[in-house]
Parts: sequence; structure tokens; C-alpha cells
Amino acid sequence: MPTDAIKLYRHPLSGHSHRVELLLSLLQLPTDLVFVDLANGAHKKAEFLAINPFGQVPVIDDKGTVISDSNSILVYLAQKYGSGNWKIEDPLTAAHIQRWLSVAAGQVAFGPAAARLITVFGASFNADEVIGRSHALLKVMDNELNERSFLVGDQPTIADVANYSYIAHAPEGNVSLENVRAWLARIEALPGFVPMQRTAVGLQAS
Repeated sequence: MPTDAIKLYRHPLSGHSHRVELLLSLLQLPTDLVFVDLANGAHKKAEFLAINPFGQVPVIDDKGTVISDSNSILVYLAQKYGSGNWKIEDPLTAAHIQRWLSVAAGQVAFGPAAARLITVFGASFNADEVIGRSHALLKVMDNELNERSFLVGDQPTIADVANYSYIAHAPEGNVSLENVRAWLARIEALPGFVPMQRTAVGLQAS
């Protein structure tokens, strides 16, 4: 592993972790993937809490600079290592991107991500409620993606990275996907794309 590799503390079934892993790969940054055993509570032990007091993955350690929260990490990586499409160059683009980062932390987290938590991790959410919320979100995304190739214009940004993982894996939570499949395919065609581990549950069970 290169000595300048960025350490990514993550779990392979965490969409929050995957969005960071995806951007690291798209930026072609050397990365050291550090497995955090969530099932056995490694994220709540003193060693991990020392780097993220909230006890959550992902966390990156960029040669001593430690950052937690997936969306915060995306902003940091894009600003420090991105160029062209990945770097936020102007206030209007930054505002549009922030809108979708907020969606990733809000409607996606309480929609597709929550639906998947039921089937993959046994969470006690109301399935009908979160699936309905997911379909409402996807309808808005469909309408906006009819006007452009990516969430913020015709080139990918961290807005797409932030929203991709849980949307792509929404069928695991019994959320059906329709028109957004073209957007997902465009992200999956980007050089350096890496997939997230799939789970054979929900609509993915067959």
C-alpha cells in the first residue's frame, strides 16, 4: 500500500462508506480500506470513538487529517483533489450541489436507505411509509433528470456520488427503480467506478 494512501474506515454494506470509496476511486487516489466490524460493535469502542466520537462510518485519515461524515468527506476530497467537474468552482454550482447533498442526508436517508435497513439489517421502520417516501423522491429525481444527464447539469459532481449508492441499492429495500436507471448507468460508466456489495434481499432476492 502506498505510504500516501488515504485510509478509509468503512463497512462494505454501508452506502455512506461506499459514496466515499466511489469518489476516491473516481479521483484515482491511493486508498487503504480499513474494515470496521459494525456487527461486533467496533464503531462504538474507544479506539474508533477517538477518531469519530459519533461512532459512525465512514472516516478518512488523509496523512493525519481526519474527517468524518460522508458528505463532508466528499466536499473535502473534491476541493482538495478534484479538478474540472469535481471541484466546486462557483457559488451557484456549490448551492446546487449542496441542495443534493441535503437530499442525500434527508430524503434519501429516510427513504431508500431506511427501506434497505429493514431488509438488510432488520431495522424497525414502517416499510410502507419509507417505500412511499422513496417513490416520491424518485419521482422528483425523474423529473429533474429529464432535463439533464446528471443531478447538477450535464457533468457528474459529488451530488451524483452522494446520492448514487442508496438509490442504486434501493431494490434491496423493495423500492422499484424506473427512469433513474439511465442516470445510474451513466455513473456506472464513469472511469474508475467501483460498485457496492449487493445483498440478495427485497427485489434483489431473485
